[in-house]
Amino acid sequence: AEILAAIKSGGEVAAKAVGERLDSFSGDIIVGPEEIENAAQIVPDQLKEDLKFAYDRVREFAEKQRESIKEFETELSPGLWAGQKLIPIETAGCYVPGGRYAHVASAIMSISTAKVAGVENIIACSAPNKGHGGIHPAILYTMDMCGADHILALGGVQGIAAMAYGLFTGHKANILVGPGNRFVSEAKRLLFGQVGIDLLAGPTEILIIADATADPEVVAHDLVGQAEHGPDSPAWLVTKSRKLAEDTMALMQGLIDAMPEVQRNAADAAWRDYGEVVLCDTDEEVVQVSDNYGPEHLELQVENLNWYVDRLKNYGSLFVGEEATVAFGDKCSGTNHILPTKRASHYTGGLSVHKFIKVVTTQRSTREANREVAAVTARISRLEGMEGHARTGDVRLSKYFPDETFILSP
Repeated sequence: AEILAAIKSGGEVAAKAVGERLDSFSGDIIVGPEEIENAAQIVPDQLKEDLKFAYDRVREFAEKQRESIKEFETELSPGLWAGQKLIPIETAGCYVPGGRYAHVASAIMSISTAKVAGVENIIACSAPNKGHGGIHPAILYTMDMCGADHILALGGVQGIAAMAYGLFTGHKANILVGPGNRFVSEAKRLLFGQVGIDLLAGPTEILIIADATADPEVVAHDLVGQAEHGPDSPAWLVTKSRKLAEDTMALMQGLIDAMPEVQRNAADAAWRDYGEVVLCDTDEEVVQVSDNYGPEHLELQVENLNWYVDRLKNYGSLFVGEEATVAFGDKCSGTNHILPTKRASHYTGGLSVHKFIKVVTTQRSTREANREVAAVTARISRLEGMEGHARTGDVRLSKYFPDETFILSP
């Protein structure tokens, strides 16, 4: 809150000062074409191909989402039309984490989706890395590839504030999207209302529903794969098979110990403090437990896949069968990885094209339709005690039908 207040009052100077203090970076905040070109020279060709692979699938999926919603107008009664218009948000602020990991995939998820939605101004920001003298080259290259209009070398709360207050670009973000650490998430929460946000993202979550046919090695790897995100990332296994549960648990510590140090420490703490294995008696109980948890990522490694797909209701993204895993969705398979956590799946899905589009309504009426609509409006308004509302109906009836008498009170 103090940082947001300081940047709101101190503007660009304050934002840059906070960046220097927290990230030890004193370079230009606005990333220019030359720096982007330099980053492109550094990124290996194979990585460029991989990023293009991911980008193409995320973009195509977003395009299909865009096609799924339509503008329309319908005649509800003779002479009374109501419609729906789709208006892209003008400016989006896309935050791309650049701290512990270089989250190039997050740049693809937010920026390309906003682009497909038709957002006019896309501002992207990421923390400058001391070792790279600015934003990580792969993140910078990806931001540019996806179509960011402005790129800022600012991370954390200062980056969120700069986008929300329109610093350095002259465009205030109407919506802030993208994952980040607890400080980024708190900054978004404090700014919500002044701007829109995608969702309040907590530590990443995985829940795997597996049965006796599942491979415990695959299940264990998938649990560890998400636990490496951080020491407070929950990893849950729900099953009817005691053997599968015990076999999976027996593998976990060995897989964790085999990870590199940073990832090992994170996964070890996450599994120790937030790992759970839930043993259920029936498929129905498995569904009940899973829906109560409402996990961000939900994997199905069971024989009766369709039965579960038809019944599960609360999750951010569903991965059906052993062949689909969370990491595929996180990186390149096409669906968005910015998803609800902490049971938010009970009321929302993840980031999509729809988050960047305002669905607004329109209406129009003939004078003849006023005969019915204006009279009903007047009667309901008077019942509610809203005389001013009622008289907007009265005046039209007296103007359009001066020779007629209407019942205007309930």
